[in-house]
Amino acid sequence: MLDKLNSVEAKYEELLALLGSPGVQSDAGQYRNNAKALSELEPVVERFREFKSVNAQIAQAEELARTDDEEMRALANEELLPLKARAETLLSEIKVLLVPKDPNDHKNVVLEIRAGTGGDEAALFAADLFRMYSRYAERQGWRVEVLSTSENGIGGTKEVVATVEGKQVYGRLKYESGVHRVQRVPATEASGRIHTSTATVAVLPEAEEVDVAIEAKDLRIDTFCSSGPGGQSVNTTYSAVRITHLPSGLVVSQQDEKSQVKNRAKAMKVLRARLYEMEMNKQHDAIAKDRRSQVGTGERSEKIRTYNFPQSRITDHRINFTTHRLMDVLDGNVTELIEQVVTYYTAEQLKEVTAVGE
Repeated sequence: MLDKLNSVEAKYEELLALLGSPGVQSDAGQYRNNAKALSELEPVVERFREFKSVNAQIAQAEELARTDDEEMRALANEELLPLKARAETLLSEIKVLLVPKDPNDHKNVVLEIRAGTGGDEAALFAADLFRMYSRYAERQGWRVEVLSTSENGIGGTKEVVATVEGKQVYGRLKYESGVHRVQRVPATEASGRIHTSTATVAVLPEAEEVDVAIEAKDLRIDTFCSSGPGGQSVNTTYSAVRITHLPSGLVVSQQDEKSQVKNRAKAMKVLRARLYEMEMNKQHDAIAKDRRSQVGTGERSEKIRTYNFPQSRITDHRINFTTHRLMDVLDGNVTELIEQVVTYYTAEQLKEVTAVGE
């Protein structure tokens, strides 16, 4: 780990020198990129330098503790305890800072929730999940905008696609992707038998145009009349938009707005996010196919959580964490669950950093 920290410090000094050079200062883009890289390394370098200083003080105190002067030995031993404690604290902080940062953590997301197995009960559960995340977003000061939704007529949601905008949205929600399972007695079940249904959640980092290059020739755009409720004009004009990305086969439809232009913009936002996620998954697979940290990268087949109504229990199967605050969580108080999962995966990454250091 010391070799890695020395190389980080050397890189920091190199960037510092570059920022002072006339060539970089005259190039706004290059200056901005170097300044950003410098600010990311600065906390690590600051703690590493303090760590080296504290270790030097420890070495000095240990040398004094070996002298013949009894009073000097007592003073040195008295200093050693807090110095060693500070060194341990700094080392722990450095390890956390060395965990690779996800460049998408700061991004807004496209949230997609779909009813899975279970018919109407699955659609009702999908609606519960969307309400849960919407309430949570409201508590975080985030903004939720529904892009498209398909309901089943009894309060359930077959599919809902929405954007969530705010600070560190993807960083907080990225591990929510996967299959969510519910166990409860449906309102329509006369015999009181517990049914098991599922819904899938996808959390996609919102991609900017610079993140994903989409060629006009790769798109087929169809317009059609909107279907379903919507009043007078929404059903009678060709405002609905369907965009097909020919190379990947991805299809996105949008019809919630009366304006074709607005529907097209929303559809492109979803398409861009889905293409970006596809590219991310390819990269993740190429880098580390069997890493445990990939459980949370969007694999849809993974059953991540069970919501058991008879026992008022929620279990996250990835981390073996259980809480009996089911109704409170469904009302949007998801912080504990999210923090437990984030902490777990951060700890897993820390193990990797430590293993490399050893």
